[in-house]
Amino acid sequence: MRNLYLLFVGALLITATSCKKTPSSNNGSGNVPGDTTKTNPTGKDVPSGVGDGVTFINGGKSAIFNLYAPNKKSVTLIGDFSSWSTTDTKYAMTNSVDGTRWWIQIDGLDPNTEYAYQYYIDKSLKVGDPYCEKVLDPNNDKYIPTTVYPNLKAYPTGKTTGIVSVMQANQPYTWKNTSFTRPDPKNLVVYELLVRDFVATHSYKTLTDTLNYMKRLGVNAIELMPFNEFEGNDSWGYNPNYYFAPDKYYGTKNDLKAFIDACHGAGIAVIQDIVLNHSFGSSPMVQMYADANGVPLNNPWYNSTPTHPYNVGYQFNHESAATKYFVKNVLKFWTSEYKIDGFRFDLAKGFTQTNSGTDVNAWGNYDASRVAIWKNYNNYIKSLDPKLYVILEYFAGNQEEGELANEGMMTWTNLSTPGEQATMGYNDAGGSWDISGLFYDGYGFTNPYALVAYFESHDQERLQYKNGMYGNASGTYSVKDLPTGLKRDEMGAAFMFSSPGPKMVWQFGERGYDVTIGTDDVKLQDKLPHWEYMNDVNRQHLFKVYSQMINWKKNNAVFTSTNFKYSLGGAVKTIQMLDASNNIEVVGNFGVTAATTTITFPSTGTWIDNFTGTTINVTSLTFTITLAPGEYHLYSSSPLK
Repeated sequence: MRNLYLLFVGALLITATSCKKTPSSNNGSGNVPGDTTKTNPTGKDVPSGVGDGVTFINGGKSAIFNLYAPNKKSVTLIGDFSSWSTTDTKYAMTNSVDGTRWWIQIDGLDPNTEYAYQYYIDKSLKVGDPYCEKVLDPNNDKYIPTTVYPNLKAYPTGKTTGIVSVMQANQPYTWKNTSFTRPDPKNLVVYELLVRDFVATHSYKTLTDTLNYMKRLGVNAIELMPFNEFEGNDSWGYNPNYYFAPDKYYGTKNDLKAFIDACHGAGIAVIQDIVLNHSFGSSPMVQMYADANGVPLNNPWYNSTPTHPYNVGYQFNHESAATKYFVKNVLKFWTSEYKIDGFRFDLAKGFTQTNSGTDVNAWGNYDASRVAIWKNYNNYIKSLDPKLYVILEYFAGNQEEGELANEGMMTWTNLSTPGEQATMGYNDAGGSWDISGLFYDGYGFTNPYALVAYFESHDQERLQYKNGMYGNASGTYSVKDLPTGLKRDEMGAAFMFSSPGPKMVWQFGERGYDVTIGTDDVKLQDKLPHWEYMNDVNRQHLFKVYSQMINWKKNNAVFTSTNFKYSLGGAVKTIQMLDASNNIEVVGNFGVTAATTTITFPSTGTWIDNFTGTTINVTSLTFTITLAPGEYHLYSSSPLK
């Protein structure tokens, strides 16, 4: 619920609480910008100050329902308070003067009671409220364990059909941590996880109990894969339908708030992976304007035909004023109601009206209109809080991504292929194990902290799976051997974290998770967390190296330096980072045979090998070293903190 504020209805001054946030561009009557044509001279506008969805007034004893539904002939509110009648004219909603909105005030409510409701449109369609914070699903709720979501309100079986919305005025949560300071993006280490697969209970409560593990690892941000309501229960969440409701499969809204609260108490930011490229067919916004085949026609929010080849579901039109208004409402809601620290936008390159058809290359070409869309959204997010993170799954050309980087947005940088090749010990034609993409200068960027680089994500195969299945070998040295493969994962981590900018770890990479992502038909299926991996001394050591690298990255300014040299294309790879506070030299042999190489140190003297605690004496700026296969070192001119 939003904080109490004053709302004028007629001449009466009353206390109100709205269940949704609305952007600063809201003109006070809930109208989408641009709705200026008067289409219903006998209509009556929504009372001033009423937001979209449900606004509670009179201490929660009354509620005003407000639905944006242009070009509809009639809308009736049905629900618990009307015995689900579709014919009771008492619950016929009033149309606004411009014809785009339908609203009604309901009195006599109990602020502590949940009420289920729907909108009955044009005497033919029943849909939930796009702005509701909870839904009841007749097909999926029965599979949610009572231990995860106790006392779930019963679905009104026999009274209606389809997904219904739920509202309740009083749903208090008292935040314990109200002064959290977000980590600087240059020190950001994001841990991407799927609640379903991270803990066997699939619940926020158990996830909260794992925060000591996160603290030991050292990450300072957790990115939750999509958790607003999605179709079904067992899902990655990229099939959304209700954008303001946390999915009940993981627990209650207050369980989610308690998790975020606990993260902030542990110094960890929470980033929401959010899907605003598309919705799926059970979305009320899709259903309201769907033809007999389910295709959205003349829809204020969606395209009838997708404009890019990777679209799934029904694509939002981000040049539509209605869509921009809705998206900004969504973003403001999660940052204000749940204290989310930022967003990772799925399929961000899909926010385009430039139709590339099935041509993937054309889709990635510079798109000025797409850039304008993202600048608009970024400016709005920064107006909410300039320190909110904006991370884009983009994968477009360097010019376009660089322009967004200059605006402070960050983009995913997928280095899974060269990372896999390097840890497996292969260098195919074209330099396939070259991990130079860790450094921003190779893209022509001027913002050194705009790349969220990673070797693993939910969409890529696991490094250790590839090591174990396909790793290279020479003589008795084989990357397929588990201890050897894990040691090479350590080497990969040493290099990944030794470059400027934010980094991302996909869940369990720090323990050498080696379960395949699977083929398309099994890719989205449950994966066991394998917590027993932590009983293996080699996996424990990999975790230790991850933790060391993460904490060194956060605590030593040299890892954010823009004064660097690197050679990452050969078997022996090196990184040099220079800073007034310290200098580091990273070297590792990604080949499968011993290699002798010469490193150019920036100064002579004693250098510390931070992983072993030993030292080397550098008597000449050119230092020759012989490395066994898989051997790596991180030297520094003074001890790392």
